[in-house]
Amino acid sequence: MKKIKIAFALLASLMLGACSSSDDSSNSGGGQGTTYTVTPQSEVPSWQVNWNHNQEKPNWQEPDVSIYENSTILMPQLEETLQPYASEDDMMAVFVNDELRGLASNASLQKGKVYFLFKVWGNESSTQTVNVSLRYYSQKLKQLFTLSDNIKINSDETTGIDTDFIPPLTLGSAKYPVSKTLIAESLLRKAGISPISGNIVGAFVGDECRGTVKLSVSGSTPLVIYGRFGGESVTLKYHDATQGQLYTISNALNL
Repeated sequence: MKKIKIAFALLASLMLGACSSSDDSSNSGGGQGTTYTVTPQSEVPSWQVNWNHNQEKPNWQEPDVSIYENSTILMPQLEETLQPYASEDDMMAVFVNDELRGLASNASLQKGKVYFLFKVWGNESSTQTVNVSLRYYSQKLKQLFTLSDNIKINSDETTGIDTDFIPPLTLGSAKYPVSKTLIAESLLRKAGISPISGNIVGAFVGDECRGTVKLSVSGSTPLVIYGRFGGESVTLKYHDATQGQLYTISNALNL
């Protein structure tokens, strides 16, 4: 029997589309944020995205494995952002064309990391194109995260056993269905600010934090900005810990 390999192909295609980054904010309606204000602030900010939502737990049921000929082992690992919220009541499932093909009804902890281990079932051949969704429900956050794409199913491999499989589930947030990844240092330079590694950048819509990152020594740090809908105006904040100053760039870009 051939095994179906679903999740790795799903991740690869999503990473190419959803995680692409840009060195310039002009593709996001940028070009507005060319001025900034500076205020004293000695304390380093503790900015965080609030991932709490209001969705009910789905009533997912185990698939009837007797109707499928093929199976594969799948072991996704939660990305670092979601690991602090993991609980025993979390669920993860794989759907093919909206049909549930694999279910993990509880998480396991190994070496400080959170995993889900389960089988995914199917009858598809390697030439068929299907819509595959990886869905994760967080009980603490009351939120469903979904990654979906149309893919061809490859054969004869497991996923997440020999090599870590960490799907970018925050990019499939029900609370923030829009996301954009930009280079934080480029956004600061565009406003006339010289970025320094180790300092913190935050993206805000109103008073709500929509993304934050510590600048890396590489000088090219991806900043993921999460949105409720396209066109939201984003304010950027940059804290210079050495100088004890907070830079605010209003209307820096639009999602």
